[in-house]
Amino acid sequence: MYRLGWFSTGRGGGSRGLLTRMHQEIDAGNVRAKIAFVFCSREPGDAEGSDQFIKLVQSYNLPLVCFSSKRFTTSRGEYLSLPWRLEYDREVMQRLEGFKVDLCVLAGYMLIVGPEMCQHYKMINLHPALPGGPTGTWKEVIWELVETKATETGAMMHLVTPELDKGPPVTYCKFPIRGQLFDRHWEEIKGLTLEKIKAQQGEENPLFKLIRQEGVKRELPLVVTTVKAFAEGKVRVEKGKVVDSSGKPIKAYSLTREINRIVEAP
Repeated sequence: MYRLGWFSTGRGGGSRGLLTRMHQEIDAGNVRAKIAFVFCSREPGDAEGSDQFIKLVQSYNLPLVCFSSKRFTTSRGEYLSLPWRLEYDREVMQRLEGFKVDLCVLAGYMLIVGPEMCQHYKMINLHPALPGGPTGTWKEVIWELVETKATETGAMMHLVTPELDKGPPVTYCKFPIRGQLFDRHWEEIKGLTLEKIKAQQGEENPLFKLIRQEGVKRELPLVVTTVKAFAEGKVRVEKGKVVDSSGKPIKAYSLTREINRIVEAP
């Protein structure tokens, strides 16, 4: 059985939704894997959102390891400093030492993973853009798409490296942001600078909202379908490189068809 490590800060509903969907797909037999452990970087009492996440994990009877980065930070120093990250990661790895996993998924994990943990585990994370596309937060990605008048976008799962969102893409799906749904919104902002769009409407801009809406539809299915592809051996990570079922290096494995079927299903 393919074994997963699940890393999350459990901050909000999105983290709970990801875990719930993965648990349901595994329970239904659609994904031939098991969650070997859930690691939460918060402990009971740290925050209301993470308390709900912890209770959800417990309701699924999944092995749970909690270690508060918040309390560790208070006692050791600044979160973004490399020494802090290394010390925290080492403690995490020690606490997870008894678990054997094939792949780790960062699902709402709000910490930067240091180099030692990246080498210790094969870890993947979601980024709301295509390989080679915009970097940064999902908001920054969408504004760049608008500014560059992009014709398509998507989401990808990438290998986690110490450089934030810079790891090699593993899987991806794409969708057009032109055509029937989008064209009238592009026409509405024709001739406007990005600064003017932000000043007049900001994130309430219809094009901005529509791109986000279509992206969100695909993000959760991409996480689940990526794990499914790994569990079935369609894609693997060997020596830091992404390979297909035959062991041939690939730039990334396209899951666009599979995700479109899920999104378009009645």
